[in-house]
Amino acid sequence: MAIDIFWIRDDAALAEHCAVWRRLPFVALDTEFMRVDTFYPKAGLIQVGDGERAYLIDPLLIRDWSPFAELLEDPALLKVLHACSEDLEVFLRLTGALPQPLLDTQLAAGYLGIGYSMGYSRLVQAVLGIDLPKDETRSDWLQRPLTEMQIRYAAEDAQHLAELYTALEPRLTEPKRAWVLEDGAELVANLRREVIPEELYREAKLAWKLSRAQLAVLRELCAWREIEARQRDQPRNRILREHSLWPLARFQPDNLVALARIDDMHPRTVRQDGNTLLKLIREAAETPPEHWPEALPEPLPHEASPLLKQLRAVGQAEAERLGIAPELMLRKKHLEALLKSGYPDGPYSLPEGLRGWRRELMGQALLDTLATPGQ
Repeated sequence: MAIDIFWIRDDAALAEHCAVWRRLPFVALDTEFMRVDTFYPKAGLIQVGDGERAYLIDPLLIRDWSPFAELLEDPALLKVLHACSEDLEVFLRLTGALPQPLLDTQLAAGYLGIGYSMGYSRLVQAVLGIDLPKDETRSDWLQRPLTEMQIRYAAEDAQHLAELYTALEPRLTEPKRAWVLEDGAELVANLRREVIPEELYREAKLAWKLSRAQLAVLRELCAWREIEARQRDQPRNRILREHSLWPLARFQPDNLVALARIDDMHPRTVRQDGNTLLKLIREAAETPPEHWPEALPEPLPHEASPLLKQLRAVGQAEAERLGIAPELMLRKKHLEALLKSGYPDGPYSLPEGLRGWRRELMGQALLDTLATPGQ
């Protein structure tokens, strides 16, 4: 079936179409972007599907994104996307806005028990019986002109996403629809939360093994890497590799030869930023004890595994009752945070991350399980 494709290549056309789209009950949104050697995604195409036709917005030609930003934030217009975390980054970078309310069809499929974390092609096949070509996913979306294959691929994505929502929507009874929207709002809220460079050391691999003095060095290394990645618009690992962070904080080299011997240290990093890193390590090592970070908690011991399994069983039982993919019910990091709050003898407290309907449905059951382990 031929798809009706409409190009939007100037600000006036975008404003005009945004006004029309905002009168609809929903729009399907997709993006094509490049992120090979940059920190931020570079938008190559924005697709909009309204169920009738596919609109292709050329971001290389648009200067005024304010009408599109207003559309994204219009509370009366539902925005439909699929597995959208990177699309959200594209929208934020391009327009300064994020879609709300947001319905992610990948999440919707999980709530309907169709499958968890299903790729777009598989879901379209499962629900609509349509086989999509996937040969353009890795092509150059910043080239102009785009090939006919690229254009067709991008248009089909937007068209079928609208059809997918139309097929799934009647099956999303309350409260499942509300849960999908709540999870969508959570995705947006997570992206809106400012990443504080000085806090990133907490997420570094093996950071819990370091002393408080060494954590002071790790904190500065992680913050420097994040700030430089943003300023240079380069991937974090291009600035300084992840696996070099821990040994740098642990061994604190004081010359370029020692620096070059650090695990996974790229010669380019030593050349470009070696002296900066040595200075940063030296200064961070002089941090007075009262300004050292608190020690980080150790990972849960192996003995906690049975308890973790019991907690997961609470989520699985609830998932079965509701006909939902069990992986959607309780995230591993939330269960681990719950266990860490009082292991081994309690009392336990529900982590901040376990919120909304999950807390209401399962919060007390999780605490009860920990109060009577093994029963």
